[in-house]
Amino acid sequence: MHTHDNTKTMDQKIFNIGLSVETVSLYLLCCGLADAGSAISKKNILEIWNSSEAELSDSLHKLEEKNILLKILSDGQENDIYKLVDVKQWRIGLKTPSHA
Repeated sequence: MHTHDNTKTMDQKIFNIGLSVETVSLYLLCCGLADAGSAISKKNILEIWNSSEAELSDSLHKLEEKNILLKILSDGQENDIYKLVDVKQWRIGLKTPSHA
């Protein structure tokens, strides 16, 4: 049974840390899956991902590198399951837009 507290997972900081559009899009897809009570799995992501699998792999790696997304289960055959990490634990240096 899934108990969901109706707290939205998306954090606005994702837009200010210099990630690519594809990586931010992946984060938003993961938040949508979590908010809907669905597993954040590569299988579920691929059903709605509209870019290449190479972009998906790169974006997953970047989110893991920044500790935004954590792989919690893998069967070694691309059936990975992830969880979103609390924003306080992200490994980021906030970037602010430059005013030239």
